[in-house]
Amino acid sequence: MTKINLKELQNPIKTELLGFNSFFKSELSSDKKILDYALRFILSQKGKRIRPLLVLLSAKLSGTISERSYRGASLVELLHTATLVHDDVVDEAEKRRGFPSLNKIWGNKISVLVGDFLLSKGLMIAVGNNDFDFLKTITDTVKRMSEGELLQIYKAKKLDINESIYFQIISDKTASLFSTCCEIGALSSTENTEKILALKNYGEYLGIAFQIKDDILDFVGKTKVFGKVQGGDIKEKKLTLPLIYALNNSANSKRKAIIKEIRKGKNCNIKEIIDFVKESNGINYAIEIANEYSEKAKNCLNIFEDSEFKTSLIKLVNYVIEREK
Repeated sequence: MTKINLKELQNPIKTELLGFNSFFKSELSSDKKILDYALRFILSQKGKRIRPLLVLLSAKLSGTISERSYRGASLVELLHTATLVHDDVVDEAEKRRGFPSLNKIWGNKISVLVGDFLLSKGLMIAVGNNDFDFLKTITDTVKRMSEGELLQIYKAKKLDINESIYFQIISDKTASLFSTCCEIGALSSTENTEKILALKNYGEYLGIAFQIKDDILDFVGKTKVFGKVQGGDIKEKKLTLPLIYALNNSANSKRKAIIKEIRKGKNCNIKEIIDFVKESNGINYAIEIANEYSEKAKNCLNIFEDSEFKTSLIKLVNYVIEREK
């Protein structure tokens, strides 16, 4: 099977992405020296930019990409970046995408304030242009993301998470922003409620598939990729789908032994837990569920006529499922 290249998915809107990058760079600046240094540092750490890609592809599939689409893409990218900065502070992370994290260089206080600036900047872009429909969508997303993160932290202490709670967590924590990207993209170019809802649902299912794949990679990914260590979720006592399935389908004595090991946190035997999950078919089960959600995402696009933009969104689902990092 030929691996899907992210650039291939970007080709139909290559020019518009360049336009977005220029727009985003111009918005991400400050006349305060230390803040400007921090913002330049963030800009230098270009990620996959999947979220702006989702906004612009959704806009193009629904109608036409405009400056309003750029504002929507900037809003979600600023929100996403703010959450990453805050997450690194909470997790005491020292690296982000292979580079030293913002908090590692400037400390927690400055990092939190930079994250706050990014979030407020996004809100200012929307308010300043009367994009109140964007605000309604994004504020609900921030609420969901916060609730999902808090629920995960609470459950990590109790270690009593089941599949239902797991899906609630990843839907709020991860899928909500994917869904918002697609909804905002559609809102920027059409008033057709059927198209807006279809793309919103597409984003939700894509986000769930994305997070399940992320959780699978914690067990089978490379030992260290862009600063992410294999077994990192286990060390943080996060019970994800592969592990939940394995625990639910093992003898009570084995389950108790593994839970006892997980409670050790950073001092737990990672290899023992990963081997347990693999032997209990947890990886295969999670792959199967991720594939189910990827198909649900693709089916949401059935109402749209075939186009290169639709093809890119379909291939993006495959990219998310097939990625190795």
